[in-house]
Amino acid sequence: SIKFGMRAAPGAIEKVKIDSKTHEVVWKAIGDKVWHRAAHAPGTARGICGSGIIDAVAEMYRAGVILKSGAFNRALTTPRLRPGANGKLEFVLAWADETVIGQDITVIGHDVRQIQLAKGAMYTGAKLMMQKLGITKPDKIILAGAFGSYIDKTKAMILGMIPDCEMENVYAVGNAAGDGARMALLNRTKREEAERMARQVEYVELSAHEDFEKEFTRSMH
Repeated sequence: SIKFGMRAAPGAIEKVKIDSKTHEVVWKAIGDKVWHRAAHAPGTARGICGSGIIDAVAEMYRAGVILKSGAFNRALTTPRLRPGANGKLEFVLAWADETVIGQDITVIGHDVRQIQLAKGAMYTGAKLMMQKLGITKPDKIILAGAFGSYIDKTKAMILGMIPDCEMENVYAVGNAAGDGARMALLNRTKREEAERMARQVEYVELSAHEDFEKEFTRSMH
């Protein structure tokens, strides 16, 4: 659902930094050894992947390009923030001559909204489970899966994707499901532990929770 979205392949912008004063952008694409820093210099960009769009939206908020509501800051004066083909504002991450697709790679309002919806659902799920368990703040947050290994935890915190936690206690563990499967195959005790834990799991239907809509609305900012 991202206009220039693509999978994590060579040419996908994976990291973004925006200067809060000049609003100039530096980015790094998958396959590049160094950051692309010179505007209008030849680059390898083809699109933007998941970690890249998280970086971009978090940096846009931090630099004042978008407001807390997710709307573009119309008071901002920079050539990178401009009306798009449909007249709606968009922000240029990479100019056409920095890409291999021959067109500007931009972030549009719809892209920001999609990130808000996705991160809002994640945060709401965590918040409702914490409420059910009587927890006000988690001791640690473990990011599982390949995607969890590539997202910037600081940017995820800026976006409000995960609950507030001490940054040193937020970490990625990679393919946790695969590791768990290997543990269960190689260790009978761990297999028995996994079976016991599975029987203890309580399923919580988040969308049916009476506070879901209220918490989801709050978590969109």
